Amino acid sequence: MERLPSWVRQHVAALRAVAVLTVLLGIVYPLVTTGVAQALFNDHANGSIIEKGGKSVGSALIGQSFTDADGDPIRRYFQSRPSAAGDGYDPTSTSASNLGPEDIVDTLPVPGAQDEEGDLDEGKQSLLTKVCTRSKAVGALEGVSGARPYCTPDGVGAVLKVFPDRAVSVNQACPATPFVTAYQGLKVECARPGEDYAAGKTVPVRGDAGTPAVPSDAVTASASGLDPHISVAYAGLQAPRVATERGLDRARVEQLIKEHTVGRALGFMGEPAVNVLELNLALDRS
Repeated sequence: MERLPSWVRQHVAALRAVAVLTVLLGIVYPLVTTGVAQALFNDHANGSIIEKGGKSVGSALIGQSFTDADGDPIRRYFQSRPSAAGDGYDPTSTSASNLGPEDIVDTLPVPGAQDEEGDLDEGKQSLLTKVCTRSKAVGALEGVSGARPYCTPDGVGAVLKVFPDRAVSVNQACPATPFVTAYQGLKVECARPGEDYAAGKTVPVRGDAGTPAVPSDAVTASASGLDPHISVAYAGLQAPRVATERGLDRARVEQLIKEHTVGRALGFMGEPAVNVLELNLALDRS
């Protein structure tokens, strides 16, 4: 039999390698990993789906919102941690906001202006203002102070742009009253939307707010945006409201919090946390 040309032998070898790897990695490996997952981690592998009345209501591994059609918190339920995944807790858009601690200056919306898509200009909130706004809202919901360092009383970042002859509270659009009247002898003005303040020195102002009553996980999203848990402190903050709305004894609600608190991962990583969906379902059964 005549020996095949080298280029033909190379192509045949390549095709054989593709066929072998396709079988190993496309069929055998997925079947093995799926079998191991089903045998050892059946609940997690199938999404840890939670059912109520024979219907799936969520997953113990993915957070969800407990809000009404207008996006307002349903007062009888514990509220979840904020999410930056898509429109919230979207597994196909899992992500963080990618905003860091230096993101403190808002882009104020210009009245009547339109964005590149022709929609009304909504501006852009900084991470600091998002935290301040959430803290104020949570404080109002839970009946505690929503004040925190570097936040103004009206719930935006307390940040000045300082120039040689003036200072501007850049996150407070006119006609708002600036959170301070003067800074180092300079009069503080409200910000005029659309005006460029980039040349000014950025000065965040801590203010006199002490330790916040609203926990940090109530105002910041997790890295995945899918976290189904909240801190024990945030659950404890919500307990009086939930107990009142449901007509339950507060001690009963606090006991349910304890029953749905998970410990540190591997006994030493992270902090104890409360699964919000499981806790709310337990409340519905009470």
